[in-house]
Parts: sequence; C-alpha cells; structure tokens
Amino acid sequence: MDLANSALRNIVPSQEYLLQSSILDVSCEVLLHRLRGLCDNCDTGTETFHDHEMIFQIRGCSGVTPVTPVVFRARRALDHADHPWHLRYVGQPEMGDKNRPTLVRSYIEACTSSNLIPFLTELGFRLDHEFVLKGYMFRKGRMKITVSKVFVMLQPGNTSNLEALSDSYLVELSVVAPSGQDAVAEDMKSFAEQLRPLVQLEKIDHRRLFHT
Repeated sequence: MDLANSALRNIVPSQEYLLQSSILDVSCEVLLHRLRGLCDNCDTGTETFHDHEMIFQIRGCSGVTPVTPVVFRARRALDHADHPWHLRYVGQPEMGDKNRPTLVRSYIEACTSSNLIPFLTELGFRLDHEFVLKGYMFRKGRMKITVSKVFVMLQPGNTSNLEALSDSYLVELSVVAPSGQDAVAEDMKSFAEQLRPLVQLEKIDHRRLFHT
C-alpha cells in the first residue's frame, strides 16, 4: 500500500474532463453517422477498438480506520496483441463548482510491459472485476469520443465467452489536459449540444449511483 501511494505522490497528474451518456443499440448507427460528420479525419474510416479491462484494488488502514482503496485499471487491446498494456489511475471527482459543465478528476496513464498483472499482484493488488469493451473512437481537436459496447465475461479470464451487459452503448466525451485548463469544459459542452437529442451527455458522479 505504501509503495502504491508513494508512486502516485511522485507523479504530477493530469486532469480528465468527462461527460457520459448511453444510447440504445437500435439508435447507435444514427449517432455514428452524426459523429462521422462532426469529427476529424473520418474520411479515412472510423477507428475501432476491442479491449479487455481489469480493475485492481489494494486496501489499507490508518490505525484502525479503513481508508479508501487505491484502484488501478489495466487495459490491453485484444485486436492488437503486439500493443503494450495500459495502466491508469483515475481519482475521485473534484467537489468544486457545481456549475462546472463536466466532471473533473485526476488522471494518470502509462504504457507498460506484458508482465503488468503479475507485478500488480506482487504489490498486493487484487482483481476486483473485469470486462470487455468493443466500439468506436472519434476525435475532435483534443476531445475524444467513444461509443462502447460493454460485455460481461462469463468465465474469469476468458475474453471469448461474453454476454452484453445491456441493450445500449456507453457514450463518453473526454479530454485529458494539465491541471487548470478548465476552458476545455466549455468546448466539450458546446460539442455535446450538437449531439442532442440523440444523446444527452452529462456529468455523472458515480459515487451517487452507489448510494441510491
């Protein structure tokens, strides 16, 4: 636990600005058509991805008081076996200005070697859950838009035996930028307006979801 916290303290994180929504399967193609018209370089074809993501946690305590677990996300491309693993740390949403148009949270990402999972296990992290994402990615300037189908893995570690989590796609609009560049949130808000009424991208505090 101390090693993981020490590593995070020695890195200056960027911030992720994020808006999320969902769209039913039957309407997804209409959204993709809209994005192809709005986003950059779509004349060369839509970029796709097929990824396996694993969520690891390590718990600790301060005296007798439990502390919030450190969560790392390990991700690999199933359609490009030669690509490196990606390790991400995503912080808790900032409790700042309620009028801010996007969710904002600390964000650290690094490419790693293929022995990432044994390394995390050796540090004391334990696998919490895993899933597969398959979808489409678009870019507009420094904004990234993903339209993803989330699949549950019916057998641990088996990325071929899958079941769709729902009859909808997850839609995310995000920007990763250095701290203090809050103007990007206004750009994201303006872009999100162009996707209505197909999707209504919103800032979603996931902590509230678990307490409702």
